[in-house]
Amino acid sequence: MGWLGLVVLLSPLVACVRLFFRPEKNDNDKEAIRRLAIGHVTVSLVAAVLMWFFYKPDSDERWQFLIDVSWVETMNLSFRLGVDGIGVAMVLLTSLVIWAGCYVSCSIKDRVKEHYILLMALVVGVFGVFLSLDLFFFYFFYEMAVIPMFLLIGIWGSRAAKYSKEYATMKLTLYLTAGAVLALVGVLAIYSETGTFDIRALKAHEFSESFQIAWFPVIFLGFASIIPMWPFHSWSPIGHAAAPSSVSMLHAGVLMKLGAFAVLRIAYEALPDGASYWMGWVGVLCCMNIIYGGLVAMAQRDLKFIIGFSSSSHMGYVLLGLATMNTTGLAGAVFLMFAHGIMTALAFGLIGWFYEQTHTRVVDDLGGMLKKLPFIGTCFIIMAMASAGLPGFANFASELLVILGAWSSGGFALAGTDLVLPYWIPVIAAIWGIVISATYLLRAVKDTWLGPENPRWAELKDAQTKRQKAPFVALIVVLALTGCFPRLIVDTIKGGVRHLPALSKSVGDAEPVKGAER
Repeated sequence: MGWLGLVVLLSPLVACVRLFFRPEKNDNDKEAIRRLAIGHVTVSLVAAVLMWFFYKPDSDERWQFLIDVSWVETMNLSFRLGVDGIGVAMVLLTSLVIWAGCYVSCSIKDRVKEHYILLMALVVGVFGVFLSLDLFFFYFFYEMAVIPMFLLIGIWGSRAAKYSKEYATMKLTLYLTAGAVLALVGVLAIYSETGTFDIRALKAHEFSESFQIAWFPVIFLGFASIIPMWPFHSWSPIGHAAAPSSVSMLHAGVLMKLGAFAVLRIAYEALPDGASYWMGWVGVLCCMNIIYGGLVAMAQRDLKFIIGFSSSSHMGYVLLGLATMNTTGLAGAVFLMFAHGIMTALAFGLIGWFYEQTHTRVVDDLGGMLKKLPFIGTCFIIMAMASAGLPGFANFASELLVILGAWSSGGFALAGTDLVLPYWIPVIAAIWGIVISATYLLRAVKDTWLGPENPRWAELKDAQTKRQKAPFVALIVVLALTGCFPRLIVDTIKGGVRHLPALSKSVGDAEPVKGAER
């Protein structure tokens, strides 16, 4: 079944090649381009669903759907693809978001061909990161996923409050490039120590404790910029706000997950002692992400900035799950990556719908739109409830797992000191983060959709056709299904989490992290 991963990866790549030779002379050509792109990402979606369906979480074989083609034998460099439960969840997330994003991109009227080519190239990079089992190709695809963002925002983006799209593009690119270079140094250090790029072999290599303690922060901080972790987060909300709708969906839905995934796949895999040593400080920083991001989101009046800073806040919960280093917390972190990706893709797609008609996202300029846009407004309210942690949606279930994992962690040792951060401090921060989220999301719903109707928007048009409604309905269904029946995805995730070398104990038997006695 290894061909399923290859289909997921190659289908959008084939779309790129085919689009190069497609003319774009009239509306019929543009429609043909849209259909071609949607067709290819649908193939990837079907293959990703089959991977999820056929993945065996209880199998002793951690890596499944394997492909291994030797490339440079002298360097032990091969084209290696495969997934564990974590990878399956992320591939499924990406396929859902790009499928919905291609439908939302149907509103693009100018340079349609180039837009879809770059969109396909971006998603090839994302799929490659989640599928790669070779450090060389992992980093190659990571860079491939970041580069198209520069052009997608720079060409099709819009002004973000007082910031031009050029400023947003440059800030995003510089932050992520600096982080990627730092991460590359750490990756090369691992290669020089092991002599192999094979990620599967990292677990078996016994790195010295001093090596792990020295190099874990290099790799972690290199990838933390794309998570985004405070204080390296400031590029993200501006990038969200400046990007066109489909790019915002991919940016928040999957690109922000690359950093956390890279930490799990490389740092946790190769440097478990380093992770145990430093994770206490991550427990501190995640509190800043959760509270600071939420408070700044509360102060915003632009809807994209609200969701952008909200995303930084919610990624703090992912960092908290990583810091727990127990099965409950880690499974919750990966589940939240999935849930948050679906939710933010839905949010930015909906905001893009009415922005194209109103050319404003400022809540003070809106109001009473639910009367004119009942379908879009209802979907937005559902999204806000999911983001606020309403039971019945995936965000609630995943955040609950993270909080339970933090509660059972026994505390977070702060490396270099004799202090231990009590478990209840990040737990209280996480709970208050939910309260803050509910505050700014409910206020955004009230100011945007309820109250007296603004006469300026008397001519607004709601989503009416199946093509217009399909992406939003599909994302809501996934949020509800995985929220009401979390085992649909959690069992798969646990199939990967339970094999992590940095893991302490299984679900229900979580213990303090290694080093909590320091």
